Amino acid sequence: MKKRISIIGASGYSGAELLKILFRHSNVEVTHVFANSSAGKRVDELYPHFRSVTNLVYGEYNIDKIKNDDLVFISLPSGEAMNFVPALIDAGKKVIDLGGDFRLQDARLYTKYYKHEHKAEKYLSKAVYGLPEWNKQNIQSAQLIANPGCYVTSALLPLLPLVKENLIETTGITISSLSGVSGAGRSSSIDLSFTEANESVKAYKVGVHQHTPEIETVLSDFGGQKSTVTFVPHLIPITRGIYSSIYTTPKGNISFEQIESAYKKYYTNSPFVRLIGNAVPEIKHVQYTNFCDIGWKVYERNNQIILHSVIDNLVKGAAGQAVQNMNLLFGFDETAGLF
Repeated sequence: MKKRISIIGASGYSGAELLKILFRHSNVEVTHVFANSSAGKRVDELYPHFRSVTNLVYGEYNIDKIKNDDLVFISLPSGEAMNFVPALIDAGKKVIDLGGDFRLQDARLYTKYYKHEHKAEKYLSKAVYGLPEWNKQNIQSAQLIANPGCYVTSALLPLLPLVKENLIETTGITISSLSGVSGAGRSSSIDLSFTEANESVKAYKVGVHQHTPEIETVLSDFGGQKSTVTFVPHLIPITRGIYSSIYTTPKGNISFEQIESAYKKYYTNSPFVRLIGNAVPEIKHVQYTNFCDIGWKVYERNNQIILHSVIDNLVKGAAGQAVQNMNLLFGFDETAGLF
């Protein structure tokens, strides 16, 4: 029997990407799509590429409507999922949150970086961090899964094996990431308009971006060593994709082969991590997929290891990773519905 799935916040870019993946997933049925601002509109009215694919209509959320559903995805801006999660968890529902409300276990950190109080603090301890390559066992038995941030995914996947194997210094890590404009969501903004973003590159939220504590916390928890990073995000004039260049200091004379060995140790059985060695990854090679491509170079002259990673921010950075977590949660093939 197919699992019944609902989506809260189904009208945004990540919600639409979720629908695209779930419609081709043979083990699930999408029963409800909630989007209060678009209530009453057909999905294919807002996104015409769904014509002849679905007759679903966006509705206003009511918990009674999902009483027979097996899982609820929440795809809303940070600060909103906390208004839905407590009642869903108390009702025994499984939940995957694509926003940032349950990624940090420390409510004080959340308040500092997200700029508002956490209204469901007692539920933070119930959340399992949804990075499948590093937390598979806990994901399989979770009720509430916190999907990682898109920038965070692009940083953690190349960094964690090297931290875990004690190959790099865990302070002084610098992460320079570039993202397409879809990462900011579907809401309108002058800064994200074509005329403002086109033919330009701009750093933003330097030193205060909300993904900084998430990167540091997960590196420290999963990598086993206290880690600090300097994270600088940039907006670039493309629709989708994230490119991260990461600058690290090796502990001693670390070879290319040692790095390769560390990656193979942790990612041999990870279907969506592709190791490309000395090659330089490109965003266009991962767009519309759930892959993360990782390349690396050892620069002996200035004693640095430079890592590069690319992902699609809407897939591996959001909806695809959420479905990957769903697959693990329900015991499906991890790659079901994804490529």
